Amino acid sequence: MNALTIAMGKSPIARAFLDGHAQGLGLAPVDVSPIHRAFRPMVEDCAFDIAELAIVTAIQAVEAGRAIIPLPLTIAARFQHKCTVQNARFSQLSPKDLEGKRVAVRAYSQTTGAWARTILDTEYGVDTRKITWVTHEGPHVRGAPEPDNVLRDPDATPTYELLRDGLVDAAIFGNDMPGEDWVCPVIPDPDAAAQQSLRRTGVVQINHVLAVTAKCAATAPDRVRTVAEGLMSAKAELDIDGPDLLPMGADALRGSVDVLLGSIHRQGLTRRAMRFDDVFGAGSELLS
Repeated sequence: MNALTIAMGKSPIARAFLDGHAQGLGLAPVDVSPIHRAFRPMVEDCAFDIAELAIVTAIQAVEAGRAIIPLPLTIAARFQHKCTVQNARFSQLSPKDLEGKRVAVRAYSQTTGAWARTILDTEYGVDTRKITWVTHEGPHVRGAPEPDNVLRDPDATPTYELLRDGLVDAAIFGNDMPGEDWVCPVIPDPDAAAQQSLRRTGVVQINHVLAVTAKCAATAPDRVRTVAEGLMSAKAELDIDGPDLLPMGADALRGSVDVLLGSIHRQGLTRRAMRFDDVFGAGSELLS
């Protein structure tokens, strides 16, 4: 049995799965760090049989006809109300105040940015098309759309510096959130707002899912299913304190994904309106 190559990051479930299940399932882990460096090779070159993939990258890859199949299996998620911040030395903006302003984010297609805009869109009535988005990276999927309100900084100035120096009105950060005392959330009391949002809507802000190449799905479907079973076993081994932010399976992901799909179409990240089954239908059938 040939080993299947797999690229996963360092989230708790990824570590539990790779440490406890990968060898027994005949998988050959490929170390890619940070994991976002695996996204473009996966969607453009099918560089791995199986890989962790940002959900917006997966959506854009499916729309573009790339030979990958996203699986309804969450690898990473987090509350993202806190991710949109401003420099308190220059402003005290509310979410609605962002309209007409400049907001920096590493890449317009970055999943954290897409979810942050989805929150602004669906929960705070912000028209994100009225914001100028200052970026310094393009999408992982070649040719993926970017609307006219996206500006690429010719100097590729880091997002942190743009915010620090008052060159933008706000910025979106993920794991790289700066800790300086002038960093202030645009959404008041974002942790409480996030908890309330989850209780009210049930929407989990999914960052990364697992994906397989179409070739792997066609030639080794039973092994893909055993990988899914191993991943769910790894989840059961985790000490999850608080709400479940690792939904698994089509039924668990559907509501959250449909909210994201509707918003990112309004954001100009997809050319057509898509629904859950457009993205995860093939993967859901593969796992059934």
